[in-house]
Formats: sequence, C-alpha cells, structure tokens
Amino acid sequence: MTIPKAIPLFPSYQELKEFDWKNYPQLIEFFNGHPDWYRQHWNWAKDYLIYLGRNKSEHTYIRFRSDVEKLLLWCFLVSQKQLIDCRKSDILDYSEFFFKPPQSWIALANVDKFILTSGFFKINPQWKPFRYISDGADADKKKYRPSQQSIRAMFAAISGFYTYLMENEISLGNPVLLAKKDCKRLVKDAQIKETKRLDQAQWAFLLHTAESMASDDAIYERNLFLIAAMKTMFLRISELAERDDWIPTMNHFWQDDDKNWWLKIFGKGKKIRDISVPDSFLPYLGRYRLWRGLPAYPGRQEKQPIVEKIRGVGGMSGRQLARLVHQVLDTTYDIAKSKYGEKHAQIYKDVSPHWLRHTGASMEIERGRALKDVSEDLGHSSMATTDSVYIQSSAKKRAESGKFRNV
Repeated sequence: MTIPKAIPLFPSYQELKEFDWKNYPQLIEFFNGHPDWYRQHWNWAKDYLIYLGRNKSEHTYIRFRSDVEKLLLWCFLVSQKQLIDCRKSDILDYSEFFFKPPQSWIALANVDKFILTSGFFKINPQWKPFRYISDGADADKKKYRPSQQSIRAMFAAISGFYTYLMENEISLGNPVLLAKKDCKRLVKDAQIKETKRLDQAQWAFLLHTAESMASDDAIYERNLFLIAAMKTMFLRISELAERDDWIPTMNHFWQDDDKNWWLKIFGKGKKIRDISVPDSFLPYLGRYRLWRGLPAYPGRQEKQPIVEKIRGVGGMSGRQLARLVHQVLDTTYDIAKSKYGEKHAQIYKDVSPHWLRHTGASMEIERGRALKDVSEDLGHSSMATTDSVYIQSSAKKRAESGKFRNV
C-alpha cells in the first residue's frame, strides 16, 4: 500500500496561539477532504500543545509538537484509526512505524514547516516528519533508525498527550503506558551514563577564544558574558531568554546582607530560584555591563534585560541566545582545527549550549562542593537527580577495582 504524503500540521507556538484557518488554505483543503474526526483530533492536539507552551516552555512545545504531529499523521494517513479507539497493540504498531518510517516521510535536512507567501502560510514541500542527517555526502534513507533517546522521548510525548485527553474526559485510558513495557525497540539501558561536558582544558580553550573575540571586537562582549554565565551558574539557555511570562532583568542580580551575590532565575516547572554567583564571575559581569554603558554592578531598580538585542528593544529569544553560543563554538572549532587538527577540534562541533551547564556542575562536584548546594543551584527537585546525572563515583570505583584483573 502506498502511504500518502505527510504534511505539517502545527506551526510555531506563537503562530498556533494566534491561529486563523484562513491563513492556512492548504490545511483547510486537507481537513475539508477528510472525516470530521481529523479536525477534532487536530483541535485536541492544538489545545494540548498550547497548554505545554504556556505552562512549560516553548522548548517543550517544540519537542512535543514533533511527536504529537507524527502520531496524528500516522492515525490520519496510515492506520486511519482514532486516538480514543487505539489499544496497546495499535501503539506497538505505531512504535514499529516510528522505528522504520517510509522513506517518503524522511528528510535529509531541517526545513521550515510553512513558508509565508503572499500573506498565506503555504506548506513547505521539502518538509517531512522524520529527519536523517548523515555524516557522509550520500545519505541513504534506508539507514535511518531513531536513537534510544528519541524512542523514549516519543513515548513520553504521546503518553503525556493521552494523559491530557484522560484529564479532559476525552480518552478512557492511556494505552501508551502498557505498550511501552512491551516495545521491543526500547532497550533497557544499564550503561554507565557519560555526562555531556567539556573537560578543564577544553573549557579553558573555549573561554580563551570567547575572551579573544570580545577583545578584538566589542560586539562579542555579549557572547563572552553568555558563555561565562551559563557555565559558571549552570544556566539553561531558556533561563536567560525573554518569555511571555518572564523577562530576566539586571536587578535579578542582587546582593544579600553578607555581600554575597545571587541571581534570581525563573526555571523549569515555573519555579523561581536564587543561584549563588561566585566572585570569579563578577569581573565578567562588570566587563559586560561597562560595555553596555552601565555601572560595574547592578542596582535594585535596574529593569534592563540581562542579555538584550543590539537592534530592536528587549531581551533575546532562546534561539537568538543559542546562535551567540554557537558563534563562539564555531570560531573555537576553526582555531582548534588549525592548531591541533580535526580530531582535537571535533568536540566543539558536538557541543550544544546545554553542555555548558553540565560542564560547570560537573567541575563543581569534582572540586568537592557539597552535592546539596550544587543541586539547589541547578534547580533540581532532589539531590537524587543531581547524583544520577553528574556523579559517576561508583562507576569510577568499579573501573579502578577492575583495572588490575589478570587475563
């Protein structure tokens, strides 16, 4: 059976919040040509995704949108079965489809879902639900296989969707929970988990590059500040980004009666926490503020965004901040490659902004700082989370005890 061509169903969070059918003529045409339950399912998913974007974060919206969209497309175009009629066996069928989708549903590049043309959002014909990025020039879609992380993320997303449907009395149960236990594609992982981070020398090289860039051209002072802040205070990129419900401003840096500096952060789960600001970071804060024409240290009345746009007004989005980080990473890669070769430089191609958070926290734990203090600065709900992510002491002991075995 030939599987129909997939189309994107949901735009960005901001566009979905303001969604108007007349701006998406091709979506209207698609839904008008199919049973009413297609649009009903789309509305359920829309409400769920807007709930995630509003109550979680735009990053969570983007991550869950992809998996909810794939599930709906499978229901519409492959199984032709409504979500509320799906059972455990159906979800297992979907997991097999997810593991090995048709090649016509796989793209070799990341592209926009919709293109604004003549005042209307047109479907991008290059868009596909799945993406395969190959190291080689000749990518073979037959080699596409999702990672274990992607499979786990898929189950988390669609299970969350079913839970939402249950809470709104739309679905009577959550078949995903049962299917996940029996999914043959989901491997139980007992490996030693390696935290994605830079070592001390790699971090020093990255920081030196950022400092050199800022010294050569003041436009990169923002990049230097961002790199130093994310690593030193274990920040997520979203925690420095401007959002609908929170703008990080300079007066969120504050000093207590003992002259200790803190940074107030609105983090995951809509939790506000105060992160300790070490003395070693203050010169970077002062340098950045002086470049912006501000006194070296923040005052309680300052309302300027912590990281502001050069053109325009206000703070920066998560994507804009990520671009600043990658500007430094790309330059560091180029310098490291020219000095030490491709193998040494590759790490800077692999790094994501989130590695800076992991790098800072890992180094603090290695320095001997109390796990409880690091956990609170990270914003973890329990020390067990910090321990599972950052502590590899038992694995190191096991490696040490096994090193001298005889053959």
